[in-house]
Amino acid sequence: MTINEQQDEVIEEFEGFSDWMDKYQMLIDLGNDLEPLDAKYKTEQNLIDGCQSRVWLQADYVDGQIVFTADSDALITKGIIALLIQVLSGHTPSEIANADLYFIDRIGLKEHLSPTRSNGLLSMVKQIRMYALAYEAKEAGGNKPASTVEGATNA
Repeated sequence: MTINEQQDEVIEEFEGFSDWMDKYQMLIDLGNDLEPLDAKYKTEQNLIDGCQSRVWLQADYVDGQIVFTADSDALITKGIIALLIQVLSGHTPSEIANADLYFIDRIGLKEHLSPTRSNGLLSMVKQIRMYALAYEAKEAGGNKPASTVEGATNA
């Protein structure tokens, strides 16, 4: 599925709920369904700056695509990062770096989050794009990317 097809699927899922309490519950369910992040990736380097809660994001380069795994100590935040992973994981660095993430506005996510969670969402998107740009630069430089990009986090 393309990133846009993934986004359209998310929009369709959220349109099934008219009440934002149901949408919050969906985010919590997405977070609960997220595979636990291996403890070895719960490092300071993988913490996302700008999030009030603790969010760890791991990016691995597998067969030309970035595979994201993540975790958070807050349920709704964990659901938000799960949603971003659902849309962006498994795509090329270029696709991720150039993606127009229209689903965030279309489902009303930013406007229904507290200011601190909204800032956290922006920080998560920024960190994902930074990983994509780092892997894209490694590809362009002719270097075969390692399984992870050292130093890409919080750069």
